[in-house]
Amino acid sequence: MTREQLEHAIRAACEIVGDTEVYVFGSQSILGQHPDVPSTLKMSAEADISPKHRIDRVSLLDSIGEDSRFHRTHGFYVHGLPIDEAAVLPAGWTTRTITVQATASSIGLCLDGHDLAASKLVAFRDKDREFVATLLEARLLGGRTLVERVWLLPLAYDQRLRIVKWVDITVQELD
Repeated sequence: MTREQLEHAIRAACEIVGDTEVYVFGSQSILGQHPDVPSTLKMSAEADISPKHRIDRVSLLDSIGEDSRFHRTHGFYVHGLPIDEAAVLPAGWTTRTITVQATASSIGLCLDGHDLAASKLVAFRDKDREFVATLLEARLLGGRTLVERVWLLPLAYDQRLRIVKWVDITVQELD
C-alpha cells in the first residue's frame, strides 16, 4: 500500500461511516508518519481502520473490505475493527497520533511509529518482529523510545520485560 492508497482508504472509510475522523492502526499506519518506508513494509493490501466517533458503524466498512468490489478495483481494502478490541496500545497513544488530512472532511489518525511497533510486539509473532526490526534498521524508530512505549503497554511486567529484552538485543545486533 502506498501513502496515496492509504489516503484513499481514509476518504472511503470516512464517507461510508459518516465520520470525519478514523483511526488507522495496523501496519500501514506507519505511512502516516513515514510515507517512504522500505518497500518490504508496504506489502500489505489492508488498512486497519476504526471510526473515531461512529464506532457503532464499524461493520459498514465490510463494504470496502477483503474481496469487495472496492478491493478488486483498487488492489487494497479496509479492515474495519473497533480499535479498543483489536489492538493493545501504550498509554497516551491518542495524544501522539499522526494526522493524515485526506480531504477537508476526511482525517486519518495514524499511530505514531513507536506506538505501532510496541503494539505489534505484543503478539510477538515472527512477522511482527521482522516488521519492527526493519523499522529499527531503517532508523525510523529509536530503540530507547520504543522501550519507553513498551513500558506503557497494559501488560504484565514479565510480558513487557520479554519485549524490552528483544528490542535491546535487536538494537545491539543492528549497530
